[in-house]
Amino acid sequence: MEKVINPVHNTRMKLLLIKVGKALSAMRQEGIVAGGRRVVTSFIALFRHVGSGDILFITGGVGDSARYRCDHVAEELRLNGFRVSVTVQDNPFLVSYASKFSVFIFHRTLHTSSVKKLIQHAKELKKEVIFDTDDLVYDPAYLTYMDIWKKMNVFERKQYENGVGGEIISDPYVSVCTTTTRYLKKRLMERGKKVFLVPNRVNCADAELANRLVQQRKNISKNKPVSIAYFSGTKSHDKDFCQASEAILRILETYPETELVLAGPIHISGDFSRFEKQVRRLAFVPREENFRNIASIDINIAPLEVDNPFCEAKSELKFFEAGLCSVPTVASATQTFRDAIEDGKNGYIAESSEEWFQKLSQLVRDGEIRKKIGLLARETVLQRYLTSSARNEAYYAYLRNCLKK
Repeated sequence: MEKVINPVHNTRMKLLLIKVGKALSAMRQEGIVAGGRRVVTSFIALFRHVGSGDILFITGGVGDSARYRCDHVAEELRLNGFRVSVTVQDNPFLVSYASKFSVFIFHRTLHTSSVKKLIQHAKELKKEVIFDTDDLVYDPAYLTYMDIWKKMNVFERKQYENGVGGEIISDPYVSVCTTTTRYLKKRLMERGKKVFLVPNRVNCADAELANRLVQQRKNISKNKPVSIAYFSGTKSHDKDFCQASEAILRILETYPETELVLAGPIHISGDFSRFEKQVRRLAFVPREENFRNIASIDINIAPLEVDNPFCEAKSELKFFEAGLCSVPTVASATQTFRDAIEDGKNGYIAESSEEWFQKLSQLVRDGEIRKKIGLLARETVLQRYLTSSARNEAYYAYLRNCLKK
């Protein structure tokens, strides 16, 4: 007799494998202590209090992506009069929230049975369902451009089989999306969606921390090496760093007083071995300490792989986190960085290895230029990238209209 496979059991098993894979990956990348802390944080998030209100964000995780796309956007909306809550897709009470909110925004969520039921109930109640994304992981067709895909274990890959949220964006009922960049907005509009550009922004707590760190920067010793830092964040940026590596090798040789600071799980070529004394590693650290590390360096770099759709989709986060701390950035010439950075004024854009070298050289040689560009970068961030200074009126108006239905 042929054995009948229970699809619900299969889904639950798949989700369990994904969670195991992510937990193993976190501990391998960040170490047992830091990785274990992340796993515990994920568990605690399951039971974060959710009352009732206007808007509910549902996210698949608790990392930086969820922080910027859910927690920080939620803060922005609260500052503009909305009642907002945030929860995770595995919240055991998720389905019960269908009647408690008017708008549901799904960010990087898998199509779990609970997510599916919540969306179905929201439809029945004629509530608004919005799809949010900060990269191209919703579309499996782009996975070959994702460098980290090749490094994932079999369990981690399970979450990308249909794209993260692919089923949600394919639902005709979901007519509205929010995203971070003009590039992603265009991709989503090609699917026939109405799209609101909702940039990543720094929240009030980070802004207050940066204010203190900027004051402390004034006391940084002028006799220390000039530091050029790359904050990789995740293990997916080896190819990105390669865009600037040739120029940085020249910098380390030409200016022995410089040092390269690598924060996070980044692998560099053997060519850097002869500059071993000029390379300093920083471990993966909690967010507040990461900002302290950013504020301690002289030059920030944000290289991205050329002609890669995933890289074109990336936000300007690495520019504004450094700029918040008055640290100047040299970045690759993606559309998003070109929108954020006025070359030579509040940062630098580099399109070739020679440009990387020339612009880094100018910053290395001249401390006054570093200071001037860093201050202008901070001014840009304070004007455009704080939740407290956001003015996304078209988006707010749309949400208010949803609440009247």
